[in-house]
Amino acid sequence: MAVSTNDLKNGMTLDLPEGLFTVVEFQHVKPGKGGAFVRTKLKNVRSGAVIDRTYRADEKLEQAIIDKRDMQFLYRDGEDYVFMDTSSYEQLNVTSESLARAAQYLKEGDNANLQTYLGEIVGVDLPASVELSVTETEPGMQGDRVSGARKAATVQTGLVIQVPLFVNTGDLVKVDTRTGEYLTRA
Repeated sequence: MAVSTNDLKNGMTLDLPEGLFTVVEFQHVKPGKGGAFVRTKLKNVRSGAVIDRTYRADEKLEQAIIDKRDMQFLYRDGEDYVFMDTSSYEQLNVTSESLARAAQYLKEGDNANLQTYLGEIVGVDLPASVELSVTETEPGMQGDRVSGARKAATVQTGLVIQVPLFVNTGDLVKVDTRTGEYLTRA
């Protein structure tokens, strides 16, 4: 579906020759001399790279319609992750490459919003934070109370994060899915 650069909106997804891009911001500029143009900042949906592009006013671009489906992660089947559509109960096998970083935060029973374009998964929306159980960490040493001291901890999904010294094996911790940082004990 072709859309004019005059009709761009933040969050709109475009199918450009370089790949799928989301409009982060745009600015319509009408200089005193010459034709109007639209300055945009675009983010690659797959890689996350941000580029700046300038288009003539009223130039046509191809809009990509992204299908978003609420899915529940059921279990791992070898290298694949099995999801169930929460409305139709249809199951879908997804490769770990398609999930990218999101696979580090998924545990059985979690909900995620899978974004698909032409049958291919192009993105995953997770909650801002998830609760994960610490499976392995060194015990905090008595008397080692340096302000802000941290130690490595492995959580149930295999992700290694830095946690405060008082966190022990078996504790539930809240992890920020955007940065991968420890937030608090749950």
